[in-house]
Amino acid sequence: MTTLPTVFVSHGAPTFANEPGLAGAQLRALGQALDKPQAILVVSPHWMTRSVEITATAQPDTVHDFGGFPRALYAIQYPVAGSPQLAARVKQVLSPRGITASLDTRRGLDHGAWVPLLHMYPDADVPVVQVSIPFDTDEAKALALGRALAPLAAEGVLIVGSGSLTHNLYEFRMGDAHEAGYAREFSLWVRDAVVHGDMHRIAQALRDAPHAARAHPTTEHFLPLLVAAGAAGAPTPTTVLDGGIRHGVLAMESYVFGQRVTLQVEEVAHA
Repeated sequence: MTTLPTVFVSHGAPTFANEPGLAGAQLRALGQALDKPQAILVVSPHWMTRSVEITATAQPDTVHDFGGFPRALYAIQYPVAGSPQLAARVKQVLSPRGITASLDTRRGLDHGAWVPLLHMYPDADVPVVQVSIPFDTDEAKALALGRALAPLAAEGVLIVGSGSLTHNLYEFRMGDAHEAGYAREFSLWVRDAVVHGDMHRIAQALRDAPHAARAHPTTEHFLPLLVAAGAAGAPTPTTVLDGGIRHGVLAMESYVFGQRVTLQVEEVAHA
């Protein structure tokens, strides 16, 4: 079985579900270009726990874990199957790395999981398991979690870190549609580190990249990038999906680690 690449996606605001734009079209093309996985494992910043937890329900609910958005957004369902078998396997691969995990048989998929997958696999025909991020996770622990998950990529599992390349909620709520220069500068710095496979620079981005504190006042939306990079057997070659900057401050950039993918982006849905 061919080892799958790993993927980092910027899931943006919840409205990304029904306002796909360029980034959504790119994710759809990516889902068509990759070898179809047997299952998907997603790490999202919207599920943070004391220790690692893993969804183990056979039919996870579509969780609308947000408020104040248009009613149509709450009607969207992503009726995908879960995989208790994969959940047990995830727990098994984490244990030798000293990562204690437990199975959650009730939790569904939060919007950090189902929104990007809605674009990548719109038919909801690939089982999905979600893994939580412990509260005490820092950059080193995020990389370690990714490296512990890495064997799954050789077992037909697509490992997806879902976060946001920039994530300043205060400025997002200000509603300024003009592109913030700092978001572009931070994104280009991270992209350069990713393209060169420089794991040290990637891990130090929240300290060394320009405008890092403004791009990420808190770290949780950057950590999934480190999980995805850590899970890659080799960080290069890398495919960059530049989905632009939405709402002025949300960089919608995504990466495929370990594979150069040619995307056939057929259509761009404008917000």
